[in-house]
Amino acid sequence: MRKIAIGLLALFRRASLFVWRLRGKTQDDVAARRVVSGESWNEFCDALKAAGAALSFPGAPRDPFSQAEGYRYLSRLARAGLTAFIEHADTNAPVLHRVVNETTKLGADNPDNYYQMAALDGNHEYKITGRRNTIAYLSFGTQSGNYGQGGGLPPTGHIESDQIDMDEDGCFELLLSRNPRGTNWLPMTSETGTLVVRQTFLDRDTETPATLKIERINCSEDECRPSPLTARDLDEGLKNAGALVAGAPLLFAKWARDFKNHSNELPMFDPQVSLAAGGDPNITYYHSHWAIEHDEALMIEVTPPECEYWNFQLNNYWMESLDYRHHRIHTNKHLAHLEDDSSVRLIVAHENPGLPNWIETVGHMYGTMCFRWVRAKEHPQPRTRLVKLSSLRN
Repeated sequence: MRKIAIGLLALFRRASLFVWRLRGKTQDDVAARRVVSGESWNEFCDALKAAGAALSFPGAPRDPFSQAEGYRYLSRLARAGLTAFIEHADTNAPVLHRVVNETTKLGADNPDNYYQMAALDGNHEYKITGRRNTIAYLSFGTQSGNYGQGGGLPPTGHIESDQIDMDEDGCFELLLSRNPRGTNWLPMTSETGTLVVRQTFLDRDTETPATLKIERINCSEDECRPSPLTARDLDEGLKNAGALVAGAPLLFAKWARDFKNHSNELPMFDPQVSLAAGGDPNITYYHSHWAIEHDEALMIEVTPPECEYWNFQLNNYWMESLDYRHHRIHTNKHLAHLEDDSSVRLIVAHENPGLPNWIETVGHMYGTMCFRWVRAKEHPQPRTRLVKLSSLRN
């Protein structure tokens, strides 16, 4: 339904543009008319109103707590959309910025990650200047389009820090272009529209994220300067921001509904679906739904494979990570306590069972959850079982 609606909207816009061209008008003319008449803003407001449909998607919870979190989620996405598509949408002068962070969450955002994004044009060339610092994991990816365009985020290029030549201080330059540029090269295509940087902590308290700056290169001084806002910029930015707020929650509401088919289990997530939604190609995901009563605990047991990194996290139903600033809602390769046989046992419970690896529910009776491995050599299946909380205290 979402794809049909987006397709019909795109068809309507193309038809409208065709009619205006017949009248001798350009896209700039159309955008100017829409902005001056207030049509651009009105459509954005209509998109915000329509976004509420995700909160009544089949299977979605209707209790006041979940609905309140859902509307907060929509408000956060509105903020994220305006930041990405209005404030930092200039591909001539891209800015690395954090759309997903401690208070703006999307699609099972990783509590260990420091996400950054920038708007790109695949027909330009860019340079990232950086210093690795002490962050545990660092990767760069280019993706086709953006969340506001409704067509997914298939990858167009990917590189990790261990593939980048750095000096003894961890300083480096990374070139982004359609044509190869040596070792430190991140591929783009003509469809590239987004840069995604993932920095992953093993321990946020001790590690320093990489220092990064991006700039357009091989262009004249005027071309590389920030462009004045145009009516077309605003019109397209509001369309994309509205599409993000209306589209992304529907996508993840569908995922959450489907996860309920294997609640309290952790099957492997389809890698192709993950890639299409902007997932890291080196990560294997296990997504699911969870639900436990006050007197229950969900036990998760697995022997982590040899991998660069792994973690587990709890999310609310809308696939927002729970509040990791003030609660232990996740653990990872560095933080978790391992058994003598190198296995790990995680305990999801409303109360502290007095055992290692307690994952807090933060007032939630249900939600979604995610296990992930990064560059794992094997993919063991996490085992889950629901037990009485009292049995853990005997």
